[in-house]
Amino acid sequence: MMQPPPLESSSPVASPPATGFRGFLASLWLAVRGTTEDLATGPVDRAFLLLSVPMVLEMVMESVFALVDVIFVSRLGADAIATVGLTESVLTLYQTVPLGLAIGATALIARRVGEKDPERAARTAVQALGLGFALSIPMAILGAVFARPILLALGAAPGVLEHGVSYARLMLGGFPVIMLLFLFSAVLRGSGDATTSMRALWLANSVNIVLAPLFIFGLGPVPALGVLGAAVATTVGRSTGVMYQVYRLLKGNGRLELRRRHLCVEGDTLRSLLKLSGGATLQYLLSMSSWLVLMRIVATFGSAALAGYTLAMRVLLFVQQPSWGLSHAAGTLVGQSLGAGDTDRAERAAWRASFYTLGFLGLVSVGFLAFAQPLIHAFTPDPEVALHATRCLRIVSCSLALYAFVTVLPHAFNGAGDTTTPTLVNLVFSWGLQLPLAWLLAVPLGWGPSGAFAAIAITYGALGLASAALFRRGQWKLRHV
Repeated sequence: MMQPPPLESSSPVASPPATGFRGFLASLWLAVRGTTEDLATGPVDRAFLLLSVPMVLEMVMESVFALVDVIFVSRLGADAIATVGLTESVLTLYQTVPLGLAIGATALIARRVGEKDPERAARTAVQALGLGFALSIPMAILGAVFARPILLALGAAPGVLEHGVSYARLMLGGFPVIMLLFLFSAVLRGSGDATTSMRALWLANSVNIVLAPLFIFGLGPVPALGVLGAAVATTVGRSTGVMYQVYRLLKGNGRLELRRRHLCVEGDTLRSLLKLSGGATLQYLLSMSSWLVLMRIVATFGSAALAGYTLAMRVLLFVQQPSWGLSHAAGTLVGQSLGAGDTDRAERAAWRASFYTLGFLGLVSVGFLAFAQPLIHAFTPDPEVALHATRCLRIVSCSLALYAFVTVLPHAFNGAGDTTTPTLVNLVFSWGLQLPLAWLLAVPLGWGPSGAFAAIAITYGALGLASAALFRRGQWKLRHV
């Protein structure tokens, strides 16, 4: 098993590009170790490799948080799995705010880095972090106080409420940690330092993996907390990651460093940040709230259907994480290339990432179609839960490859400062197509949960084709941030 890179290393190094297979291996190691190399210019493939490798590893580590919880919590029964699924659906809605702010921060910082203006990049980072933390406090309080009514509104069964209220309170109450983890990662990625962000997630996830079984099942003097233990382990792990990110940015990472002189309020920067982040937040809000409604539709068919859907989507999200890493790399390269005045390079980076992702997700879909049943049975012994989860995986896999364009191209739009186009696309397809179709197939036509799964597959394909067509028009090249 590959060991994670050490959390500390000597200052990041830059090296000249090498050629051939040995050059590829050297670049691969450099991507994991970290480099101060200028990524806004030069060969797209090398820059993409140096950014995408640590970003892919970071995304995999983020998804492992959710997967680890499901692996251990699944031993507690369908109600416990449903508890995690419902709470995560609310957190998904909450996360529209840090995701939106992260997009605005990444786009602005990447532009400033491409323009060779590290001081403005650092001040932008401070504005984003301060704004995000201020917004997270009231959201955390509201979530903790109203955890029970929220679960009730989502259709939680009595067994789910028995296990889930304390879990939901801690997960929602710990939202400031999630906010900071997202924003620090966005700041680092925008500056081109994906390695530090990756290491933070490695550290956070390692803590979670050790603590999750300890707090869920108990050991010695540590009591068994059940599903609540998963929330404790995840929160402690994420907090550890945030502390590491703070340490590295204050110490200086070779690309961006935060100092006391950057602690000021800049009205112009905040307005630019809010303009970009507002559109991005709405974009994610439309998409993620539609998933919340979709989960409500599935919940009407019982805890087993909801647990199966939750398990299948966790597996899908886990295997999609490498593609999210590629998409984040594309967004950073688009922003930095536009900052350097090279629109052709920005376009090449986006298409390159899209087709790499298409190939990866195509292989994943074939694997799911062939091995969905044994894969799901490795996670749950419940035959009814496994049946729904297997159906979900196989149905969604039919159009998973086209989802590559949905994964990458919105990040390219956002990296260019065009948050309007992906927002409108999400409105049309998430609310105008997916939800009406899911209800029609599941309820009036009598397909049950499989109807909702089919609606997801159809929407994946339609979204992918529409995103590719709109990106080819090239209007995003004209945005100024």
